[in-house]
Amino acid sequence: MASRYLGRKLIQALATIFAIVLLNFVLFRMMPGSPERILLRNPYLTPEKVAEVRHKWGLDADLFPITIGIDPPTVRVNERNQLTAFVASTLTGDLGYSLKFRGTPVTDVIGQRFWPTILLIGFGEVIAIAVGLAVGAYAGWKRGSRADRIGSGISLVLYSMPYFVIGMPLILIFAARLGWFPTSGMLTVGATYGTFVDQLVDFGRHLVLPLATVSLGLIGAYLIIMRSSIIETRAEDYVSTARAKGLTDRQVLSRHAFPNAMLPMVTLIAINLGYVVAGAITAEVVFNWPGLGTLTVDALSSRDYPVLQGVFLLLSVTVVIANLVADLVYAFLDPRVRS
Repeated sequence: MASRYLGRKLIQALATIFAIVLLNFVLFRMMPGSPERILLRNPYLTPEKVAEVRHKWGLDADLFPITIGIDPPTVRVNERNQLTAFVASTLTGDLGYSLKFRGTPVTDVIGQRFWPTILLIGFGEVIAIAVGLAVGAYAGWKRGSRADRIGSGISLVLYSMPYFVIGMPLILIFAARLGWFPTSGMLTVGATYGTFVDQLVDFGRHLVLPLATVSLGLIGAYLIIMRSSIIETRAEDYVSTARAKGLTDRQVLSRHAFPNAMLPMVTLIAINLGYVVAGAITAEVVFNWPGLGTLTVDALSSRDYPVLQGVFLLLSVTVVIANLVADLVYAFLDPRVRS
């Protein structure tokens, strides 16, 4: 049963990823601003040179492997087509070349911006999980208390606010007004560091505000779900039994209520790991953090569609893998879902 469940989930994930690849191909070819138009903006390029580049990139080939004619009715198989070449290159990890970055491979462009985003999101997730679960568990256990009302109110406000709304007040207060932290970037431009510790301190000062923004944006969801889970577990028989044995509230919460309330949280955490990478784009733009968010905005402004395709594929596959991990972890914790 477990092997069949695993196989079914893997097949679903692979089918979804294949559909994403096809959508990635169709979506960006329906949008305006093709590479040909970008090339034609250069007045020094001759039509022959444009045709040569189009042939080199395969832009002069048919879009799909089969062309259907209407008048007269014909069906023609195209051995040289963009869809087959796109799928084949994607499967081999070749995402093409960037237009904005003068022919740099898309994988290299994304690779340079990937780790700053993962660093920001990773620390943000750790802080949000620790604070959100702890405060949510306490608020749910003390339902109706002042701590519950305050925690629930703050969590609802944070949960409803996008990242840029959280980030702008932080910049105004702690950067512009108090001058404690820089307003943007990952390191001070043009700075020279005597030691690695100096560089690390400068990096930490730049990280504080965007990290606080991402963490605050995630804490609300974790706090709300954890509070609801704790409230549900309070009414279970094993909690009443634990209390009847003479255990303190702290022991009942930590040993019995909290572990059982973690089941829905595991799913939320795993799924969030996928969605939060895309959601942090706005936070990176606000603080000019050199990650995937600012890369996406730069690629959009310059119509660098190969890079946009690569970012779209990366974020979409991340969400699919996160959902797969959530399904597998949930099935491990609760064997009933395998049936």
